[in-house]
Amino acid sequence: MNKKTSLFLAVLGISFVLSVSGYYLQQVSAQRPEVRPGQQKDGTFVGPDGTAFTSQQAFVDAGLRCGVRESDAQRSVDAENVNRLTNTTFKLLPGSVTVPVYFHVITSTTGQGAISTTQINNQIAVLNAAYSGGTGGANTPFRFQLVWTDTTANNTWYTAGPGTTAQTSMKNALRRGGKGDLNIYTNNIGGGLLGYATFPSSYVGNPKDDGVVCLYSSLPGGTATPYNLGDTATHEVGHWLGLYHTFQGGCSKQATTGGDLVADTAAERSSAFGCPTGRDTCTTIAGVDPITNFMDYSDDSCMFKFTQGQSDRMDTLWATYRQ
Repeated sequence: MNKKTSLFLAVLGISFVLSVSGYYLQQVSAQRPEVRPGQQKDGTFVGPDGTAFTSQQAFVDAGLRCGVRESDAQRSVDAENVNRLTNTTFKLLPGSVTVPVYFHVITSTTGQGAISTTQINNQIAVLNAAYSGGTGGANTPFRFQLVWTDTTANNTWYTAGPGTTAQTSMKNALRRGGKGDLNIYTNNIGGGLLGYATFPSSYVGNPKDDGVVCLYSSLPGGTATPYNLGDTATHEVGHWLGLYHTFQGGCSKQATTGGDLVADTAAERSSAFGCPTGRDTCTTIAGVDPITNFMDYSDDSCMFKFTQGQSDRMDTLWATYRQ
């Protein structure tokens, strides 16, 4: 049993996992009795919305692990600001920044998408474990405190996805706080997507859009196997704090001038899935693929770390955009 799984069981308790999993299995069975999300015996992979793929790799290759697409313009803005601050030290102490979290649960009018208070609290615990280094990675400056929860029954918002009118309406109505406040929305997104987020530099141009959206069944105890330990939120909050995917730029990465703009994450040609230990897709560059990094696409049980370089980048971008 790895560190991530051990921590997860310690937080939830074995009895809670069994009871919640059983409840959600009943819910999924009532809607789609022929399948359960995750790997199937015939080798196919069923996404969280019930869509069948030829394999888990096909699901990941379809871009459904995360809806964030890092544009050249976005990277140019971030690189310019980071370079401008190169000679300035923003070494926030580990745990010195408490991020208020506003949690918005969107359900259908028949109650689909409902999540419990315990699941929300456990999601916050997963975030704090990940960003404190409690699962094995760097101890970052960031901790998360739940300050608000609301639930809205709205069929249009329930399937709101990135760039849609429904998403704009949802966020305009519900978003709270300022640039340093994290708004997390859970719904059924649509299209099989697990989550997406905005970058720090986007806030000034569209503050109402700022935040993270996660598939409700990706929370701890949900049914989006193998993405149901809460690390979809960990991954998306990483984007919210300024991190790119570890496979950004593929094998063209050169320290801080390419790839994910972080020197201590190894180059990776493409996103990983499952937990492919020893995978090395950039054989001419030192280091095996960072499959255990929260910013890859590995299964939740495989992810357990941010690097110190990622912590430093989040630190700098927080000082640049969110303080």
